[in-house]
Amino acid sequence: MPDFVSPSKISAHLQELILLIQRHAPSDGTHASAVPELCFRRASQVSEPKHTVNMPSLYVVAQGSKTATLAGENYVYDPTTYMVTSVHLPVIGKITQASPLLPYLSLQLSISPDVILDIIQMSSPQWNGKTGRGILVSQSDSPLLDGLLRLVRLLDTPEDIEFLAPLITREILYRVLKGEQGALIRQFAIAGSYAYNISKVIHLINRDYSKPLVIEELANEANMSPSSLHKHFKKVTAISPLQYQKAIRLQTARRLLLSEGLEAAAAGFLVGYESPSQFSREYSRMFGRSPMNDVKHLRKILNVPVD
Repeated sequence: MPDFVSPSKISAHLQELILLIQRHAPSDGTHASAVPELCFRRASQVSEPKHTVNMPSLYVVAQGSKTATLAGENYVYDPTTYMVTSVHLPVIGKITQASPLLPYLSLQLSISPDVILDIIQMSSPQWNGKTGRGILVSQSDSPLLDGLLRLVRLLDTPEDIEFLAPLITREILYRVLKGEQGALIRQFAIAGSYAYNISKVIHLINRDYSKPLVIEELANEANMSPSSLHKHFKKVTAISPLQYQKAIRLQTARRLLLSEGLEAAAAGFLVGYESPSQFSREYSRMFGRSPMNDVKHLRKILNVPVD
């Protein structure tokens, strides 16, 4: 933590943030807000590991703690830190500190690459040219928390949101970009950088996840050789393009099984699997249970009635 930051001031900021999140997230779950990019989460108990795809966002915990795991790498964030994901990343999230008396309380602020680029162009921060992970955890400080508080306070004056929320959001992202790991975020907004090209490939895989993955076509889209694409894709995501597509396919199939009540073979076919046995095998390997047993387990956890 920078030595010019007063710990007591950070503590005061966090105490107010806890009260505000409790008010806007009165029950367990995810709660949207009148600021489209801002949502809150509350949990009264620790969670099982949950497979999810993190969007480009800033994540701040006011109370409790959480771990995001990317290909075996653990990123722990709590009230002293914040986490940023700069691209869509398949992670396993687990709330590790929460109780009814002291629930887990957090907020998520979606990040617009266009806003990041605009801030970069105006502030001209340096970039070291290296490709790094699309996820980071860094120390929180008073200016960042102050900006977040002012953004959340806007919810009490809805008439001010349209004008002031974009300005305060830019300030918050400016603070993040000035942080000790800001270069890991800037790399994705520099046109022509490896990270920028990888972000385009990630977008294409997410858009066309049910189609066969052709590395040569992705490499052409990114103006990279297949070997360079594979190398820098793994630097950003910690996994290969094929592993990334598999994670997106299986997580999408899991949502379909849970929400649409599809048979396993039908869900597998919709996300691009031609072989039901291969789908079931890879699903079980990722989630630890066969598709149907996994759905029963999830419905029990979520208290969803079983037909």
